[in-house]
Amino acid sequence: MRAVLEARQKAAVVRVEELEAELERVRAALTDAEEVLRHRVIGLEQYLEALAEEEAPAVVADGMQQRKPVGPRRAVPHRQNAAGVEGLSADYQALMAAALEAGGDGLGARRAAVVLGWDSASASRVEGARARLKRLVERGWLVEEKPGKFMLPAPERVAGAERPDGGS
Repeated sequence: MRAVLEARQKAAVVRVEELEAELERVRAALTDAEEVLRHRVIGLEQYLEALAEEEAPAVVADGMQQRKPVGPRRAVPHRQNAAGVEGLSADYQALMAAALEAGGDGLGARRAAVVLGWDSASASRVEGARARLKRLVERGWLVEEKPGKFMLPAPERVAGAERPDGGS
């Protein structure tokens, strides 16, 4: 009887080791797939931004502007070129308001996904939110003082001078 139980135990150990090896392979494949997905999400965001910039008004030689038909506008203006936060799309305004609420703790990508009404458990949605936050950093609206924590530039954080809704 002892030999039978020892044989069963050895078989169970072998099965556990096989499953652990398979789990490691699956984890590695998942990591690779998530990286590909992250690159695709960022690529799509960049494509949509470039498309929106291409559809922006063109200045004609006589100073008049000709507008091309514009679809959904996703471009984020540089902060120095914008009249205020109200010039941003509703999603970006919501992110700015959340960054103001977060204060010195900073706004993370998962929280940003929730603010945008997206599933924060979905890696692609979190990466999409992170891409939007990074775009706000690139355009001067936010800063990333700590990795993954996005906040308003220091003077606004301290003074609270400008509210994202344009009020005072």
